[in-house]
Amino acid sequence: MIERMKKTIVLASASHKAELLSSLRDLGVMHVTDMVTKSSALDELEKRRAEYSSVLQTLKERGDKKTSASASGISFSEIHPSIMALLSEEESLKEKVVALQTEKERIAPFGEFDPDSLKALVADGVEISLWIGSKKDMEALRASDIRYIPVSYAGKSLAAAVIGNEVPSGLSLTRFELPEKSLAVIDSELLAGRERLKEIDSKIKAASAYIPLYENALKAEDDSIVFEQVTETVSGDDIVYLTGYIPASDMDRFVSYAKKEKLAYSLSDPGPDDNPPTKVRYKGFVRIVKPVFDILGTVPGYNEYDISSYFLVFFSLFFAMIIGDAGYGIIFILISLIMQLKTKKCTDLNILVYVLGGATVVWGAVTGTWFGSLMILEKIPFLQRLVIPPLANYPELFGLDATYTQNMLMKFCFMLGTLQLSLGRVINIITKAKAKDLSLVAEIGWLIDAILIYFLALNLVIGEPFPMKVIAMGVGTGFVLVCLFSAQGPGVPFGKGVKSSLGGFFTTFLDTISCFSNLMSYIRLFAVGMASLAIAQSFNSMGGGLMGGFAAVFGILVIVIGHVLNLVMGILSVVVHGVRLNLLEFSGALGMEWAGYKYEPFRKMVEEKNN
Repeated sequence: MIERMKKTIVLASASHKAELLSSLRDLGVMHVTDMVTKSSALDELEKRRAEYSSVLQTLKERGDKKTSASASGISFSEIHPSIMALLSEEESLKEKVVALQTEKERIAPFGEFDPDSLKALVADGVEISLWIGSKKDMEALRASDIRYIPVSYAGKSLAAAVIGNEVPSGLSLTRFELPEKSLAVIDSELLAGRERLKEIDSKIKAASAYIPLYENALKAEDDSIVFEQVTETVSGDDIVYLTGYIPASDMDRFVSYAKKEKLAYSLSDPGPDDNPPTKVRYKGFVRIVKPVFDILGTVPGYNEYDISSYFLVFFSLFFAMIIGDAGYGIIFILISLIMQLKTKKCTDLNILVYVLGGATVVWGAVTGTWFGSLMILEKIPFLQRLVIPPLANYPELFGLDATYTQNMLMKFCFMLGTLQLSLGRVINIITKAKAKDLSLVAEIGWLIDAILIYFLALNLVIGEPFPMKVIAMGVGTGFVLVCLFSAQGPGVPFGKGVKSSLGGFFTTFLDTISCFSNLMSYIRLFAVGMASLAIAQSFNSMGGGLMGGFAAVFGILVIVIGHVLNLVMGILSVVVHGVRLNLLEFSGALGMEWAGYKYEPFRKMVEEKNN
C-alpha cells in the first residue's frame, strides 16, 4: 500500500533555526524537498565521507577474517589517524620500492661499485663520465683522441669511462647518469622497504576488527551531510521555513511535536502539480518481495499502484518457469536453509528464496524435469505420477508427441500473459469506476483487445483454429472504444473528451499493435525454459560419456560445473525476462511509469559516537 502524504511547511524564527532542525531530525518523519546539494561545508563532509569509505573498502578487501583483535574500548577518532598514517606510509613505500627496483635494474649491468669514489674524482678536478654504446661506436672511440677506460658491462652494449665530458659528435654513445647509491645500498633499502610493507599489511589486516567503527562513522557522516543539506535548504531571514511531506499516519505525531515546540506549520493534501515521495507499506506475507524492489531500485510514483502482491505471485511463477528444474529448486531451498542456520534467523530474503525454490520444485515436478535427466524420471515412478502429461518435457514417457506438449507449454504462456495483462486492465476499470472516470470505457476496450489477441496468438503460433472475423470485429470494437473514451475524465465535457481521444488515433493504433507484441513477449518463458533444459541435457550427455574408469571423475566434474553455469545463467535470465514482464508489460497495462522517488525522512541514522 502506498501511504498518503501531507504537504508540510514548517516556520520558525531565524534565532531558533538550530533548535528547529535538531528537534525536527529527532522527530524523524518529515521528508524535506528541494535540498541544497552544493556548498563548501558539504564538499568537506563529502570528502571526509569518501575517505572513510575508501578505508572501509580497503579493510573489507584486505582484512583478516580470522583476526582476534577487538574494537571494544577504542574510539574511531583514535584509530582512524593511525590507519590513515599506515595507508599513507604504505603508498609512499610502494612508490619508493618501485623507484629503487627501477634504479637497481638500471645500474645492475655495471656490477657493484661505489658511486662516491667517482664523485670524489670529479670533486678533485678529474672530469670522468660513463658512456654506453655499440661495438662499432666503441671502436670509433678507440680510434679518437679521447682518453677512456673500458668498463665491465653485463648488457649487450659496451661501456667506457671517458676522461672528460666530451665525446665525438658523430658517435651515438649514450651518457649514463651516475647513481646516487650503490647496488648494495639499494638492495639493503629494498629489503627494508619490503619488510616494512609486510608489517604494514599485517597491521591493515588486523585492523579489520575496526570495520564496525567505520560503518558507524559512515552513517554518522551521512547524518551530518543530510543535516548540512537541510541547514542550507532553510530559507528566510527573520523567519525561516522548510517544505516537505509527512505520511498521513504520522500527522498526529507531527502536530503534537509542533505544538510542543510552538512552531507555525501548515498541512495540506498534495496538489496535481506536486510530486510527493513514495512510501510503500508492505503488509503481511507480501513484505518478502521488498528485497527484490530494493535490489532493482524501482519505486512507483505517488499516484501509481502498489503492485507488490501481484508482483510476488507472477514473479514466483516466472522464476519457476525460467529456472524450470525441480532439482535446481531444491538447491535454492538448501541454500536458504544454510543461510538461515548460519545467521540463526529467518529473514524476508530467506522466506523469498524458500518461496521461489518451492515454486521451482512444483513447476519442475509437473513438467518432469529433475536436473535435466530422463534417467531420474524413469528410475523413480513416483516422480512420473507428479507430471501433468500435456506439460511434460519428456512426453515420450506418457505416449504424447513432443510437438503437442510444446504447443501446450506455449499456450500456457499465452494464457498467463493474457491473465496478467487483463488483470492490469481490470484494476484500471475498478479504480476509474470508483473515481467516476468515464475513461474506464477505454480500459474495457483494451480488455476486449487483450482477450481476443490471445486467440489470435494461438491461431498464428500453434495453429489453433478460431474465427478470424470474430477476432477482427472484437479488436475493432476495442479500438473504437479506446479512440472515443481514452481522454475522458472527471469534469471533462464528453464532446471535448471525444475530440481529444480521436486526436490520439495514430498512437492508439500503434498501442493496439503493441498489445499483440506484449502478449508475444510471454513466450520467452517457454523459450528460456527450454533452452535451460537443453543445456542441462547437453552437460549430462557430455559427463555421461566419461563415466568409465578414471575418466568418471572428469565426467562428474563436467556435470557439476555445467549445472552450476546453467543455474547462474537461469538467475540472470530471471532478472532480464521475469522482472521485465512485471515492470514493463504488466506495468504498461496499468499505465505505470515507475517514476517515483523514495520517502527518506530527515532523521538520525546512528547515534553520534566514536567520532
